[in-house]
Amino acid sequence: MKITEIIKQDRPTVSFEVFPPKTDTDFTAVERAVLEVAAIHPAYMSVTYGAGGSTRDNTVKLAREIQRLFNVPSIAHLTCVGADKERIHTILDNMKDSGIENVLALRGDKPRDFDGEPFENYRYASELISDIKDYGDFCVGGACYPEGYPEDKNKDENITNLKKKIDAGCEFLTTQMFFDNNIFYNFLYRVRDKNIKVPVIPGIMPITRGSQIKRAIELSGSNVPERFKNLVDRFGDRPGAMQQAGIAYATDQIIDLLANGVNHIHVYSMNKPDVAKAILANLSEILV
Repeated sequence: MKITEIIKQDRPTVSFEVFPPKTDTDFTAVERAVLEVAAIHPAYMSVTYGAGGSTRDNTVKLAREIQRLFNVPSIAHLTCVGADKERIHTILDNMKDSGIENVLALRGDKPRDFDGEPFENYRYASELISDIKDYGDFCVGGACYPEGYPEDKNKDENITNLKKKIDAGCEFLTTQMFFDNNIFYNFLYRVRDKNIKVPVIPGIMPITRGSQIKRAIELSGSNVPERFKNLVDRFGDRPGAMQQAGIAYATDQIIDLLANGVNHIHVYSMNKPDVAKAILANLSEILV
């Protein structure tokens, strides 16, 4: 099923993101965790793509298994990094053969050890989106940054680049993580004001370890509210307490979004079935 069909439904949904192993030797353990998340039957699941396409085979394999074993729609990620049209078309053929109908098209970041120009064939996500739409009948999503993409000069440029993705055929957007819902609401107002009408799905990351927060900020550029900093300061050195507090904070964000009419939530679950299960348990009556 295509993601656009799922999010047209007039009921709240929660989806999860997982990632493939970096090496084949880790595949069995990662597959076990990913399928444990799939077993709780979220609305859909997205599977990330390693830097430079290093995990592309496992990305498609996991996305296929999620659908085959649990009938949960999946999204396979694709990035522009080190990609050429022939390689992208080969991956898309593999996705078609695997029954994968959904692609999240991303520019991606240059890997530290990448030799050469990583964006020689696809400079921007909009170019990759256009090529995917031309090549086959895929539902294509894109990423967006409520606090601005790091390489954009200002928020207006951020919205302008988003519009290019939509014009290229992007059918829905998923945000990077944020820890203050007002940032999302303000962003949604700005994109709607610029006539961007596609669904914008907020991305929520439960921070369950104190060490996660620094990396999360580096990846997303997120501002961290004082009350969240206080939470990490108070519980960050107690793993069990930090996990419980992080899940509670993320749940609170999700409930606020749902209460304000945002029906579809994407959770960066980091291959943690216990976290995914706890989030859904906290929302068991709300999602009915």
